[in-house]
Amino acid sequence: MKLAVVGTGYVGLVTGACFANLGNEVVCVDKDKERLAVLEQGQVPFYEPGLPELVSKNHKAKRLSFTSDLIHAVKKADVVFIAVGTPPKENGQADISAVVEVAKGIARALNGDKKFRVIVNKSTVPVGMGDIVTKILIENKIPEKYFSVVSNPEFLREGSAISDFLNPDRIVIGASNNRAFNIITELYRSLNAHIIFTSVKSAELIKYASNAFLATKISFINEIANVCERVGSDVKEVAYAMGMDRRIGREFLNAGLGYGGSCLPKDVSALIHLARESGYDPQILTSVNEINEYQIDSFIGKITKTLKNVRGKNIAVLGLAFKPETDDLREAPSLKVIKELIRKGARIKAYDPAAEKAARKLIPQATFSPGVYDTIEGADAIVLVTEWPEFRDIDLEKARKLVKKPYLFDGRNIYDPKRVREAGFKYFGVGR
Repeated sequence: MKLAVVGTGYVGLVTGACFANLGNEVVCVDKDKERLAVLEQGQVPFYEPGLPELVSKNHKAKRLSFTSDLIHAVKKADVVFIAVGTPPKENGQADISAVVEVAKGIARALNGDKKFRVIVNKSTVPVGMGDIVTKILIENKIPEKYFSVVSNPEFLREGSAISDFLNPDRIVIGASNNRAFNIITELYRSLNAHIIFTSVKSAELIKYASNAFLATKISFINEIANVCERVGSDVKEVAYAMGMDRRIGREFLNAGLGYGGSCLPKDVSALIHLARESGYDPQILTSVNEINEYQIDSFIGKITKTLKNVRGKNIAVLGLAFKPETDDLREAPSLKVIKELIRKGARIKAYDPAAEKAARKLIPQATFSPGVYDTIEGADAIVLVTEWPEFRDIDLEKARKLVKKPYLFDGRNIYDPKRVREAGFKYFGVGR
């Protein structure tokens, strides 16, 4: 099948590369010509394990190409995926301007064309976006018999996006007719996945509801962690036992600094805005956001209280990306922690295996090191923010000899407190 994927960010590029790898002819569209030049060389402008190899392989096989010409790409395609960003506005509402712009471009491409096409919203959009795209096409004189708008939300995790695409828990297809549903089903046929057919509006809400529930689990276990600290329980033990209950599950029950990234924060905020616009006050979701913000403030408070005064202190920060296996710094807890510590007068030296380049632009007051031991040498405190695998295996005895003061603040609870203390550190976790 011939596909056009508009947008070459995480979702668009992974979608395009994976569909090309399944044997389709895919054209990825972006108006950023510098990004396109990088992609034409078989490279990827962000960190995602396995993606550069997949892009290069399919580009060389001529199944995957790149262009800034939206009109030409749409005219060739049987299916057009919209995969552009919907960042949050100041009030939390999703900014759909990029989706609207693409929809208008698609309408220009289809003007006078009598071939049937499926227009797929891959972007995370508010409920009703399918109607908006349909209206744009109709207003531009595109007869409804020549197109159908579908919602096909993505459930990709940064750091494991390719595996998530090729081995999905479910594929949601929100369509208004069987013709469009069958075309998109055929695209996914080789994955042998469970396909769910819903209305367009239900599919749009499924994405928001899924992410909001995951965020709720994170904030819930963080709230339990805050109780644990006050009553003497260990949240790791509590969460482990809770997770053994099949009704609850172990995923997303890791207490720490809370959630960040490009999805959970904006999707929770967008759902809150959507609910309020429809006349409902979403109390649980509001609390989810508040608890997430509290975790950062509480952690910073723990550091400043322990060190008495961070002014002039050397603080080593391990991890910058919002999660391991990505270089994404959007809503990363590290930025909030570092900026506040710098504001209080601390000197920051940081290390991250993938996110240093982007971090240098966002926190120019910090200094950066090429590895763990360079970072912690002479530090008054070690602050673990992102649970990269290499941080789990540091030599604690060696680390103790390098630091100036023996304080280790574990923002992700990856260390065994007993083991850390035996190495000579004073350990501070979350809910432990």
